[in-house]
Amino acid sequence: MTQKDQLMMSYTGGHTHYYGDPSNSKRIRFIGDPKVGDASVSISNVLPSDTGTYQCKVKKAPGVDTRKVTLVVMVPPSVPKCWVDGGEEKGGPVSLRCADSRGSSPLTYTWTRESGGAIPVDSTQNQQSGELLIRNHTESNVGTYVCEVKNAVGKEQCKYELHAYNPTNKAGVIAGAVIGALLLLLLLLLLIWLLICCCHKRRYEKEVANEIREDVQAPDSRPTSRNSSLRSVMGYRTHPGVVYSSVRSNLPKSSAKRGIDGMLSPATAGHKSAELQGREIAIQPGGALFEASMTNCD
Repeated sequence: MTQKDQLMMSYTGGHTHYYGDPSNSKRIRFIGDPKVGDASVSISNVLPSDTGTYQCKVKKAPGVDTRKVTLVVMVPPSVPKCWVDGGEEKGGPVSLRCADSRGSSPLTYTWTRESGGAIPVDSTQNQQSGELLIRNHTESNVGTYVCEVKNAVGKEQCKYELHAYNPTNKAGVIAGAVIGALLLLLLLLLLIWLLICCCHKRRYEKEVANEIREDVQAPDSRPTSRNSSLRSVMGYRTHPGVVYSSVRSNLPKSSAKRGIDGMLSPATAGHKSAELQGREIAIQPGGALFEASMTNCD
């Protein structure tokens, strides 16, 4: 045996031995009597992988005898697939195709017309590839076409219903595609514009809110703090036991000044303060009066 040879079974000393695939013991068996030199075998459930050349070697005194047998396992075709390659438009070429995926070679394909008459005169078919080519498709070619595939051990067939359609308006298709692209572009531009407007609106609202916060005045100070500041500015000296309060005069400045001067004694008028009945009155330059009550600290 050569390096590529594979020992499958042998018979020695009245016993049969199997090698290689374990399934060989179930599919291969001697049908002759090896003891008398008949090494005929039977292979059941043959597979495509069983295809090959088998060698039988018999050793018997006074010599050795060898024989070779070639086995070809044929698989019948399966149901083929029929289809049209391209379109079925009038005036153009039409290619009917047929193909089998399982049958053993060689395979032969034949196209016939089941209804509608004979195969078109201007058509050609390839029995090896399974193609039927109609060069100028017309309404008269409409009908049912049958493809038959066969080999030495079987045959199968498929059918295809051929139609004839009017040519499509390519100009209309192109125009529709252009219009669709333009509409899509306009929609995209509109979306971008809306996003820009939204961003500008948010930025404007934010700027207006910042301006409003900047224009808001600080709250007025408490009256007590304002009076204390005024007394501090005017140089008034606080006295223990004196409670100060403010008196706003609605009179004009001149009237207010005359009224106060009348209430003050000449000795105290120059100092713009007087003690009247236990009270101290101070004149603010703007016409406001500050009144302080004397309390007894005893």
